Amino acid sequence: MSDSMLTSAEQRSAARQLTLAMLALGLLVLGLVWRWLAPDQSGVSQLLLGVASLLVAVPVMRSAWYSLRFPSLHGITDQLIALAMLGAWATGDLLTAALLPIIMIFGHVLEERSVIGSQEAIHALGKLTRSQARRVQPDGSIVEVDNGTLNTGDIVEVRAGDRVPADGVVLSGQASLDTAPITGESVPLEASAGVQVFGGAINLDGLLRLEVTRTGDESTLGKVIALMQNAERAKPPITRLLERYAGSYMVLVLLLAAVTWFVTNDAQAMLAVLVAACPCALVLSAPATAIAGIAVAARHGILIRSSAFLEELADLTSLVVDKTGTLTFGTLRLQSIEGPSTDRAAVLNLAASLGSASSHPVSRALAGLGTQLPVLTDIRERQGLGVLAQTGEGEAALGRPELFEQLGIMTTAVPRHDGPIAGLALNGRFLAWLLLADSVKPEARQALQELRELGLGRQLLLTGDRQSVADSLAAQVGISDVQAQALPEDKLNRVLGEIGSGFRPMVVGDGINDSLALKAGVVGVAMGAGGADIALASADVVLIGSDLRRLGTCVRLSRQCRRTLQVNVIIGLGWTLAIVVFAAFGWLGAAGAMIAALLHNLSTLLVLGNAGRLLRFQEPLLKLEEDAGSPLADR
Repeated sequence: MSDSMLTSAEQRSAARQLTLAMLALGLLVLGLVWRWLAPDQSGVSQLLLGVASLLVAVPVMRSAWYSLRFPSLHGITDQLIALAMLGAWATGDLLTAALLPIIMIFGHVLEERSVIGSQEAIHALGKLTRSQARRVQPDGSIVEVDNGTLNTGDIVEVRAGDRVPADGVVLSGQASLDTAPITGESVPLEASAGVQVFGGAINLDGLLRLEVTRTGDESTLGKVIALMQNAERAKPPITRLLERYAGSYMVLVLLLAAVTWFVTNDAQAMLAVLVAACPCALVLSAPATAIAGIAVAARHGILIRSSAFLEELADLTSLVVDKTGTLTFGTLRLQSIEGPSTDRAAVLNLAASLGSASSHPVSRALAGLGTQLPVLTDIRERQGLGVLAQTGEGEAALGRPELFEQLGIMTTAVPRHDGPIAGLALNGRFLAWLLLADSVKPEARQALQELRELGLGRQLLLTGDRQSVADSLAAQVGISDVQAQALPEDKLNRVLGEIGSGFRPMVVGDGINDSLALKAGVVGVAMGAGGADIALASADVVLIGSDLRRLGTCVRLSRQCRRTLQVNVIIGLGWTLAIVVFAAFGWLGAAGAMIAALLHNLSTLLVLGNAGRLLRFQEPLLKLEEDAGSPLADR
């Protein structure tokens, strides 16, 4: 059996083994019935049992030979069962030679079903990437195409009930999207113009037009599937440790079987030792736990690149976090309006109209705020100062304080503010100051408090922004240690310094300048699909929905996985040792080998069942109301 995911050839091999085991079981039952009905014709009974043992001998011997050429943990089980079968033949015990491999084949198929089930879950997720798309042609007509043919920049229409065919930005329309398959969020996403959406989400109502930004493997869903596949192929540290000592374990078992035979002169006791020592439950303890943990994490919108990080997340002691795009939204938003005008709606409409006429970041931040935009004519942009235009009520101006000095327009005192400020005037009369800033995410303070309660009490804010801006944000979210104006190498050195001081830092970021630090941290966490590709590639964990509260979910899930793994190791190791002791002392009776096989499969069931309990782990996120740092437009 494979240590990770099964190929289609391995699945066919499992089906063939199961078929042979069923045929052999039928012959074995027939042989036992014949022995009972006609005890004087023992030759016929022995012949049936011999044929049954030969049927199952083929896959057992093939697997044992393969494991000699390509050593693996599961190969030890194959070799021990082959040796036990040869020993049964040598002693003339054809019943044991037939029944023993049948029991073990059924046990192996059970193990493989747990892996195939995980594979089928990923296959089902992969189906979300294939759908039909309604592409809008340049002439305005709509054609249905396979979403695999879409390219970046294409315009697509998504009707109610349709699946979003690719990652994109909403150009027009409004709808509620079910993003649970992608982000794990149970609350629908309200999509409107300018909102980024993920391929695979379902349009619950409304009509949307999107511009495609990412397709195929580059889309969020494509990355989800790739990360899950990579994570399942990875081997947890305990599995690598077992593999290192696999050869020594095999020698120890053979010596113990030889001593048992020498002391007891009981072939059944010797065969029972070989069967009891099969380490299937112990081998399965880590992969079964990791597969369950990865599946639960994906359901919560958390993509873990390697199962090893499920263990490392449990022992973190500090947090190193970026500001822009991590603790904040990463885009300028209107914070407040100060000035003589009392007509807030008119101010927003005029600012939005003028903002739409410019490509400056401040103008772009204002462009989406209005609802009834006045018509502009004679638009003129003054480089580095602002924009002017004619309206039905006279000349309007939007820009820096210096623009109004040049125009001779009297303004109120410029407010003190850490961030961009734009003034607005109409027909020579100053209306208001518009104060903008990068807003703190509403869940940031709660998320960092949760991490402190989980033991990540040492928290450091690393940002390339100004000291005053960094200090202000740190005060809002409860961080006392701040390093501002940090370059990428400064971030890297600070993370290495944390590790050198004995801390185990979680590093959280989203930009290109965070990639070195993400790679250096004990665990690097990248924020969502909006993060830079190099940051996603450098991170060990990706939060698809970018909700900071999922950081606490990561740690709690990891600790639950570790507890589950510890119990599974105890079950696998303790149960195996107990059966070996009973077998060595002959306490399993005349049918010791078969009883050992049954007890061995029972331990496998216990390990799989305990790992399956992880699937009940669920942490729903309560919807947060926007706090005082949110944009005015959202209130």
